[in-house]
Amino acid sequence: VQLVESGGGLVQAGGSLRLSCVASGFTFDHYAIGWFRQIPGREREWVSCINPNNGHTYSVNSVRGRFSNSSDSAKNTVYLEMNSVKAEDTAVYYCTAGWTYENYTPCKEGGSVRQTWDYWGQGTQVTVSS
Repeated sequence: VQLVESGGGLVQAGGSLRLSCVASGFTFDHYAIGWFRQIPGREREWVSCINPNNGHTYSVNSVRGRFSNSSDSAKNTVYLEMNSVKAEDTAVYYCTAGWTYENYTPCKEGGSVRQTWDYWGQGTQVTVSS
């Protein structure tokens, strides 16, 4: 199982960035894909997630209306579109996959704790300059 993030970099406040997460080694539609972020000295924070099998997405309040998720099952890829970025969005962003089964998914309103998710990417740095 592998998750590979890309698209991070330096962006000015108010600008946009798109992160990609390419998944391999598992059945894409059987997993929810989430995004967490972490800054040094702080806990890893849930940001957003998507259930590729039905397209339902959820985000933390601080990014709602600015960040959005989409998925391309043909490419086993999930995208995190980041708009109107702020300095406080600066962090390492991690892609994660969590197993889903019938009515269970870690991707839901309010998100799920880090331990709920099964696989992680290596992270990509996003730096917002003010």
